[in-house]
Amino acid sequence: MRKVTSYLATILMANILTIAAYAQNITINGNVRNSNTKEATGAVSVMIKGGETGTFTDDKGNFKISVKSLPVTLLISSVGYELQEVLVSSAGKTVQVEFVPSNALGQEVVVAANRVPQRILESPVSIERISAANIRNSPVSNYYDVVTTLKGVDITTSSLTFKTPTTRGFNSSGNTRFNQLVDGMDNQAPGLNFSVASIIGLSELDVDNIELLSGASSALYGPGGMNGTLLMTSKNPFKYQGLSFLVKEGVMHVGGYRQRDPSLYSNWNIRWGKKLSEKFAFKINAELINAKDWTGNDYRNYSRTGTTGSLIAGDRKTDPNYDGINVYGDETTVDMRAFFSQIAAGLPGAANFITANGLLTNPQNVSRTGYTEKELINPNTVNFKLAGSLHYKINRNTEAILAAYWGTGNTIYTGSDRYSLKDFKMGQYKLEINNKNWSLRGYTTQENAGESYNLTATTRLFNESWKKSVTTDAAGNPTPQPTDWYIQYTYNYLSYRMNGMTEYDAHQAARAIADQGRPAANSDALKAGYDAIRKKPISQNGGLLLDQSDLYAVEGNYSLTEFTKSVADVMIGANYKKYILNSKGTLFADSTGPKGLAQYGAYIQASRQIMNFVNLTLSGRYDKADNFKGRFTPRVTALFKIAKDNNVRVSFQTAYRFPSNQQQFINLQVGSTRLLGSDPTFATYYNYAGNPLYEANSVIAGTPQVYVPGEVKPESVNSFELGYKGLLLGSKLLLDVSGYYGQYKDFLGRINTIQTTTGNAADINNPSKRRNISVPLNTTDKVKTYGFGLSIDYRLPRNFTIGANLSSDILKDVPTNFVAYFNAPKYKTNINFGNTGFGPGKKLGFSVAYRWQQGFYYQGDFANGNLPDVHNLDAQISLKIPKANKSVIKLGATNLLNQYYYNAIGNSQIGGLYYVSFGYNIY
Repeated sequence: MRKVTSYLATILMANILTIAAYAQNITINGNVRNSNTKEATGAVSVMIKGGETGTFTDDKGNFKISVKSLPVTLLISSVGYELQEVLVSSAGKTVQVEFVPSNALGQEVVVAANRVPQRILESPVSIERISAANIRNSPVSNYYDVVTTLKGVDITTSSLTFKTPTTRGFNSSGNTRFNQLVDGMDNQAPGLNFSVASIIGLSELDVDNIELLSGASSALYGPGGMNGTLLMTSKNPFKYQGLSFLVKEGVMHVGGYRQRDPSLYSNWNIRWGKKLSEKFAFKINAELINAKDWTGNDYRNYSRTGTTGSLIAGDRKTDPNYDGINVYGDETTVDMRAFFSQIAAGLPGAANFITANGLLTNPQNVSRTGYTEKELINPNTVNFKLAGSLHYKINRNTEAILAAYWGTGNTIYTGSDRYSLKDFKMGQYKLEINNKNWSLRGYTTQENAGESYNLTATTRLFNESWKKSVTTDAAGNPTPQPTDWYIQYTYNYLSYRMNGMTEYDAHQAARAIADQGRPAANSDALKAGYDAIRKKPISQNGGLLLDQSDLYAVEGNYSLTEFTKSVADVMIGANYKKYILNSKGTLFADSTGPKGLAQYGAYIQASRQIMNFVNLTLSGRYDKADNFKGRFTPRVTALFKIAKDNNVRVSFQTAYRFPSNQQQFINLQVGSTRLLGSDPTFATYYNYAGNPLYEANSVIAGTPQVYVPGEVKPESVNSFELGYKGLLLGSKLLLDVSGYYGQYKDFLGRINTIQTTTGNAADINNPSKRRNISVPLNTTDKVKTYGFGLSIDYRLPRNFTIGANLSSDILKDVPTNFVAYFNAPKYKTNINFGNTGFGPGKKLGFSVAYRWQQGFYYQGDFANGNLPDVHNLDAQISLKIPKANKSVIKLGATNLLNQYYYNAIGNSQIGGLYYVSFGYNIY
């Protein structure tokens, strides 16, 4: 009996286990398609109502999900569609879901504002969002350009693939006051100290969304976010599956103002994402851009005297001291009076002529003959990006990610000089673990400048290589020789003048003789000689940057809400960064070996709902960097719900920026000036105490005043904002309006000084015995800014949409002689009109975008001057081909009217780009 009982018990347990196992593995198969177009819909979230189990549809709209028992209710959701509930009572048939598109605006979910998901309508600070659909329907040729259409954004374009965005002013090529994060990683090049996101970053097909925080944002994202933070997020292969590719072919340089003959533009993208199981997925993607770049072609004359310099009249024929903005090598200039004095002392006959014609009275400045950017730069731009990641779900709530991002390319960047980033390479590699309550990320950035070089300095050195300007001895003292360029110029100029030639003709003839032997543009001699200089390191009197700096970082966040929800939603986080500067003496003062610099910080944020209509958030962050005292940055935001989908936001935010690695350790000769950092070792090496610096303006004015460099501190900003965002007219109109006021303290800049090379103060007025030195400083006055932003989006019948935004940024209370580099137009606007699906089967689409920017006075280390208004029109029309696996053909143009424009003095002028594209499996 005992054996029978045991046998029956065994059978019963086996059946129970079998039933339990079966209950755990009921599989529901389904398919989701657009109810209007009947197209398969991918990347749709499918969740079990009341549970945590979920999955996504693949690129064919199919999904598979396991449940314990039936019936269950599935929650079907995606941005741009109505939330749907589907009751499933049987697993025998495929569940067919007709997914209904939504016309509601403002339903996008953002994370950047508080580091937690929330509807964009409920963000307590100004935030903009770009989705993959926005990029797909945009007329621009590169997704990075979509950022320029956002409210309040200014962009500085150095070249086709180097673009720098900012908000609320203070923009330039390579902006250190604006953070850019790619999948949570700081995208800045460790040596350059600014982001190169358009060179290395996400490929177009792998962009899930882009979020922009306007203005101060250091409290959550750390130092640097004084004028905004841009967060770019890639697609997760668990959600976005399948093979996709996008091919764009176009033409550039057309029309009467073109810089060269018309040439082709190519942009190829490919992405493959695959979910191998419910646990494991991977993706790989690549992008290749190939084109002939825009080049700088501003040949206006520029005077570099004084603190800032200015545009002046004249050209190479009319001004012997001509210095063209995008002409290089002509920065070398000498006053011929020193040579006239020597001639007068040895030739009494010439002395009378020299004196009678005032050749010793007024400055007789003459510059070397330069080369244009077009004559020096290879216009072929190649940008290649490769990225991939492995994703593993440790459990239902935890996912591990191992990812790599690598890019290389050629581009032009404008800093204190014009730089060619040639074969520039950068890789970012990360290991990340994300849980619903916490995240931990470690990553490294590896930079290699390749054959990047200083275009301006290289050209000046090349001029010296084929003919010396003036020979000097080992101590740097002039020892003129008959073969020197300036000696030949001076003697021949004087000879021609004494023989009756006009001043104009004498200058032309003297230059022609001094330029004998000058390699002609586009000649083999120019290429060979120039390449020899640009491939020689800066530390060896060449133009080559040897920067191989690295960054190592770790950061984590933890939500304590499950423990503190009775009081507030609380989140904490911390991070650590280690920079390894390694330029081998070509950029930093690191000729003896790499330098290490560390930063670390932590933050806490608490948020609480009060009386169901007020959400209050308090944040605080502390950061510490080597060489500087720690800084605390608070943030307070409040969101007031005044009606359904209508909210008023109020915020006080702070941000700061530690002096960049370059501002601390740069040691670089730029033109006739040496840029030095703030590190105390420079004061010792250049003996500031025994051989003082003098303010350059005071020396020029004839009243030299000693300048004693002070302690350089982090700069900071306090920002106040008031805004409203809401849905009106039956949720068809989205209105967003805000105003801000910012106050900057300890603003970081530079001051030009002069130091003697002899150590004798009496030599400060002798140009041949002094050198120009630029050092960092903080301003003592507070700089104030204010402005507003307004945007309206309206959804018209039949899927048409129209939108417009207007913004303004104004600088106030600027101290006398202070160079703010504000670089923002007083007013700018964007207007767009489009339709993502109309006509038979809703297969046709189009979009038109117009941008206007008011002209303003641009200030930069390279050059200053007035910029004219910008009028830019982009447009595209597209055709969907659903039967070809969701393919799209698009015909588009950026700068459709081919109105060449530029947004910084010395940068490239941007013309029209006309393209046709074919995308496979992209919607």
